[in-house]
Amino acid sequence: MRTARIHLFDTTLRDGAQTTGVDFSLDDKRAVAALLDRLGVDYVEGGYPGANPLDTAFFAEKPTRQAKFAAFGMTKRAGRSAANDPGIAALLEAKADAIVFVAKSWDYHVHVALEISLEDNLAGIRESVEAAKAAGREVMLDCEHFFDGYKANPDYALACARTAYEAGARWVVLCDTNGGTLPDEVGAIVREVAKVVPGDNLGIHAHDDCGCAVANSLAAVEAGARQIQGTLNGLGERCGNANLVTLIGALKLKERYRDRFELGVSEDQLGELTHVSRALDEMLNRAPNRHAPFVGASAFATKAGIHASAVLKDPRTYEHVMPEARGNTRKVLISDQGGKSNLVAELKRRGIAVARNDPRLDSLIALVKDREAQGYAYEGADASFELLARRILGTVPEFFKVESFRVMVERRHNALGDLVTVTEAVVKVTVDGETHMSVAEGNGPVKASGVRKPSPIVSAMISTRISPIATILGRAFTLPRASLRRSTSAGRAPVSVPADASRVKTKLYVRKLCSEARWRRCYPADAGPKASAAAPASPEFWPSAARTNRTSRNATRASLAMRASISGASLPNSSERPPPMTTTSGL
Repeated sequence: MRTARIHLFDTTLRDGAQTTGVDFSLDDKRAVAALLDRLGVDYVEGGYPGANPLDTAFFAEKPTRQAKFAAFGMTKRAGRSAANDPGIAALLEAKADAIVFVAKSWDYHVHVALEISLEDNLAGIRESVEAAKAAGREVMLDCEHFFDGYKANPDYALACARTAYEAGARWVVLCDTNGGTLPDEVGAIVREVAKVVPGDNLGIHAHDDCGCAVANSLAAVEAGARQIQGTLNGLGERCGNANLVTLIGALKLKERYRDRFELGVSEDQLGELTHVSRALDEMLNRAPNRHAPFVGASAFATKAGIHASAVLKDPRTYEHVMPEARGNTRKVLISDQGGKSNLVAELKRRGIAVARNDPRLDSLIALVKDREAQGYAYEGADASFELLARRILGTVPEFFKVESFRVMVERRHNALGDLVTVTEAVVKVTVDGETHMSVAEGNGPVKASGVRKPSPIVSAMISTRISPIATILGRAFTLPRASLRRSTSAGRAPVSVPADASRVKTKLYVRKLCSEARWRRCYPADAGPKASAAAPASPEFWPSAARTNRTSRNATRASLAMRASISGASLPNSSERPPPMTTTSGL
């Protein structure tokens, strides 16, 4: 029988924003607030209005529908009234349902950090709470360093909590700010505080510097506290805050808490827990913690063969809760530590039906173990494992077959006399029973080799009879006998080879284009001078044996003309057009 209500207070957008490497934009804050609202938390703390323009803008309108929107700030400064304190004025102007004041509860901090008397600190707590209460807001007080303060001076720490409660605070939150308190200490101290402030008005705010934030929060609940503060995925300064995702999972799914306490998170909303956790990581460009309780990708992953066999018979043998309850999934990993049960379960998950007594499974197991011994790892490579399994089971279709290939790397002089490295690849493949051969050039063996291209591209090249040189030039060519045509990409006019052109001229033209491609690599399109006049309808780029002895001046003009052509620009006019480019023995 449920006897009490636990209120969840999320401070991801305030305390979580202090995480190293985490920066929220205004849109990020609105998106996170919407996620929390849908999850069913009771309070969403948005930040510190007045402290920075981002938080001030965020509090211009309320971003939640169900959850209460809370603003955070300091109590009034000593020496001035609450009515004349600019910090309190900013809090009251914010579109917030609740106001959270933070105050020192450790006498050491009052003397050293604030440099005021203990009485002035208590007066600041009382007057601040009363001012917010009079404005019609729900009021909370975060008692900073409460547990360290209680250990040093329990009477003063209790006086701070009592003052806030008597002034009208709905919640008095006990903060383990340094994160150094252990669960048994938290339980004992909260029970003492509950004698002064009722448990229905007590909250816990734990940091994870000892790895005990979740345990400390649950210990405080056992001792009487009824509000838990935390952050999604445990974000927070230094080692983080109590992980609200883990706490929701424990409170909703563990019988000890599920039967005694009620949360604002419904069963349907619990199923969104994994999505909310990963959505935040995606928003922050962080890799999700695979080993996070309840929601991690490995939270219900089984690797050992003995464990996998038992899990497949009854998941309760190695799972304390069902993964589906919070939107997660069970996974059996493939590795050298697994057995036949691992393979059968993974193949079933991949939609491959195979009998447990199929002799091919033994071959698959042996191959996996042998490859893992060589350094392969299949537990995080689902596609690689599926291909391996399908090959052993004989269910992989042969889309194409590489008959042979050859890659040549040559060091030679180009048209400019520069020493360059050119790579050429020849690939022979069989597709649908037909054998085809393709040749390409590139600036490296991988780029030039056709075997590195996806099979659809290879098939398209074969079916359309596109020359492999197109992969280098970025243009499409067809070779119908003696004609050669350049495409009109990038707005350039087409260039056609006359039908009566000799095979020698055609070959020289292709060589010229190869040289042009090398120019593209050496001289980007945006480098050098660009002409602005309209492109000529049919530029004459045909090489001629009679022009092999041009002067260096004409060669320079030819180079500039080529660069203009590559970049999509044109020559100023026909009278200034340089002579056609010549070929050299290097090409």
